[in-house]
Amino acid sequence: MKILIKNAKIINENQIFKSDLLIENDLISKISKHILEENADKIIDASGMFLLPGIIDDQVHFREPGLTQKGDIESESKAAIAGGITSFLDQPNTVPNAVTQELLEEKYKIASEKSFANYGFMMGGTNDNHDEILKTNPENVPGIKLFLGSSTGNMLVDNPETLEHIFSKTKMLIAVHCEDEATIKANTEHFKKEFGENIPVKFHPAIRSAEACYLSSSKAVELAEKTGARLHVFHLSTAKETELFTNKIPLKDKKITAEVCVHHLTFTDEDYETKGNLIKWNPAIKTEKDKTELWKALIDNRIDVIATDHAPHTFSEKQNVYTQCPSGAPMVQHSLNVMLEHYRNGKISLEKIVEKMAHNPAILFRIKNRGFIRENYKADLVLVNLDEKYTVSKENILYKCGWSPLENTEFHSKIKHTFVNGNHVFDDGIFAEKKFGERLLFDNEFYPESNFETNSD
Repeated sequence: MKILIKNAKIINENQIFKSDLLIENDLISKISKHILEENADKIIDASGMFLLPGIIDDQVHFREPGLTQKGDIESESKAAIAGGITSFLDQPNTVPNAVTQELLEEKYKIASEKSFANYGFMMGGTNDNHDEILKTNPENVPGIKLFLGSSTGNMLVDNPETLEHIFSKTKMLIAVHCEDEATIKANTEHFKKEFGENIPVKFHPAIRSAEACYLSSSKAVELAEKTGARLHVFHLSTAKETELFTNKIPLKDKKITAEVCVHHLTFTDEDYETKGNLIKWNPAIKTEKDKTELWKALIDNRIDVIATDHAPHTFSEKQNVYTQCPSGAPMVQHSLNVMLEHYRNGKISLEKIVEKMAHNPAILFRIKNRGFIRENYKADLVLVNLDEKYTVSKENILYKCGWSPLENTEFHSKIKHTFVNGNHVFDDGIFAEKKFGERLLFDNEFYPESNFETNSD
């Protein structure tokens, strides 16, 4: 099958240029200003639209197996491709936790049958599964995930000796959720004394505080520097944490990297008044100053990646009192739209969005042949109209949980077409009947060859 995309404005490797693009089978076969139409079986006129490499989301919780009342791989990957995400990395805190090779491969088997998008699954670390961690194959698993603060599931790693052992012996990327558990417990007890179980959610950032985040993330960075581990810190949420990271080294050479999530770039603690538990995430959304400093660190390349931490819960669960309300919310269908609104408002360039949401995840996780618009790379692509309005409503939300904290938000952009491995899987609201997601593969020896640098000061 040959698909010709005509007259697109391609955003790739810090450039925007008008070009045609030819897809042959699962690959980008040609990028040229004029490609003859007789070469194609299908032609898409992309006049006025922008063509992006497929978004790679390095942190999602698609809830399968064991928590499928909240979401599953089929429902959430379908929402993802509607949002321009063509590849995702799912976290291990499912039920059961993916902390053995057998359980990890069971998740891969489910995805091979159900996923609309390309998929990778993180291996989970615990206080006592180091032998299983060492069995992990770096060529087909993206990395090891450690929860240094409690979250959905029961995977807290809080033994200092275990942590140092994992950091010292593991040659793969180690991704961490950083919040200090002792600080959180003390803060929770303080507010329980005043409010009981029904703590107002506006105190969430005081409970899961900036101090709790920095104490944990700084220890993780210190341990990585001591052991030489390859560390990736998920979802920074505070101004102070941004000081732990550098922009003096090209991303391909960094040993310590960081991510920020769309919601921490979008909401502040003032939004708890109107959004309530719907924006209760771990780590917590914090102050306007924190948001401002996260943006600075993102633009100057101390923060390397934008992700979603997509984490659906049922709407009824989110109506519980504070101490019984789970943290997390769905975001994959709307994350690119949110970032394009930030572009419209002058916060970020289109080139930088593509860098942080496609190029950098591919470089950082060593994903083979994806994340860029290049000949002979996998044809994971997204066509976006930046001049078509779209309002989030219950009628068009695709998450299995059926809700979004962005409901009633009007976007000024719309994802029109998504391609996964050369297949036209999303066509202006219409989905392909088949699922074409593939298991992501990773280069264990070196980063993808690229002259694309991200070390500006």
